[in-house]
Amino acid sequence: MTYRVCFVCTGNICRSPMAEVVFRARVAEAGLDGLVEVDSAGTGGWHEGDGADPRTVAVLEENGYDTGHTARQFQPSWFSRLDLVVALDAGHLRDLRRLAPTEEDARKVRLLRSYAPAAGDDLDVPDPYYGGADGFEECLEMVEAASTGLLAAVRADVEGRVA
Repeated sequence: MTYRVCFVCTGNICRSPMAEVVFRARVAEAGLDGLVEVDSAGTGGWHEGDGADPRTVAVLEENGYDTGHTARQFQPSWFSRLDLVVALDAGHLRDLRRLAPTEEDARKVRLLRSYAPAAGDDLDVPDPYYGGADGFEECLEMVEAASTGLLAAVRADVEGRVA
């Protein structure tokens, strides 16, 4: 049974596609790519059908990640097929929990940086869209740091299903 993770930010062109690409790479490195499906979406549909922001693509490629992305808007009906919905900031968390059809679905929504112990109480990944390249690099660092803990949590869930 496939474990499904969806990363969500505002427009699905900066943070969430970056998290999707990084986490998909971690899943593959861990040998879980046949067991874990990773995608992303935005809380809004402004960029639906667009590719990732060119600055996102540049930072990912500079750091050895494969890219390729088409933005889409998160739909409440997706909760039934998802195991984990990963919000990139507190606003997304609030919006997604509000969209959740059931309490069980609302419990599927978590903040990405909650998987990064060094994050402390600062759990938002700042939106780099209106800034320069350094904001995208910072975003990648935060995503990579949280991906280790997220991978451990997903691995435990996947192994719990198989056992």
